[in-house]
Amino acid sequence: MTLSSDIFSSLLPGKIIDIHVGYSRTAVLAETERGLSCGLAATLANPAFMHRCNPSVANAGRLLEMNTAELVNLAESDSYTEVSIGLAAINALVPIDPTSCTELNAEVYLREHALHKNVALVGHFPFVERLKPDLKNLWVLELDPRDGDIPAELAPEYIPKADVVAITATTLINHTFEGLLALCKPESRVMVLGPSTPLSPVLFDKGVDLLCGTIVLDPRAAMLGISQGASSHQLHEAGATMQVTLQRKMPIPVT
Repeated sequence: MTLSSDIFSSLLPGKIIDIHVGYSRTAVLAETERGLSCGLAATLANPAFMHRCNPSVANAGRLLEMNTAELVNLAESDSYTEVSIGLAAINALVPIDPTSCTELNAEVYLREHALHKNVALVGHFPFVERLKPDLKNLWVLELDPRDGDIPAELAPEYIPKADVVAITATTLINHTFEGLLALCKPESRVMVLGPSTPLSPVLFDKGVDLLCGTIVLDPRAAMLGISQGASSHQLHEAGATMQVTLQRKMPIPVT
């Protein structure tokens, strides 16, 4: 989806002052009218790019010379690494209203609202085994399937049957999000989850009902952690981030 163009007009004005591309997460630090803000996104491998002949980040070392619009527009790049930078920049500039968010992660929400339902989960999350006993069916669709997972190419067979569809926000990075969203039946509850999730109501206009993402509470600590290879779990345990859920004001009930 053309996320950067759809969301750009809703972003806070600001200047990107630092960028860290870590082992598993990318972090972007911005100065905005609300103060320092940090946005996160997953760092994905780039099998189609070669470090020497076709580098993953064309302007590596000169990114801070680019203006905010140019950095945000990296979300449309063919390079997953550049998309991660663009998405993290978007997340740093999304005007989040904390009063509209609930301190609730995706696992808790699914346990409370998808009990005995058919759930399609795009991406293998750590809570999969804990949730399975409470759901009618939990179909885990994965590009790199583990035991019990379903190959991602079978999504057209499973997603249309799901009452709840939970899609990892990394699909925004590998440009598969829009196709997956189109497979959802109209009455299904659609969630986007993971630290890469933009907590922006713009996604509600695309047919998403819930956004389960991350707010960075301590931008400097998050930047330091990412620069040293921290995982999302480590950032959360250190108190640098908080997992929250933002949903439509009148969500469609699961039937």
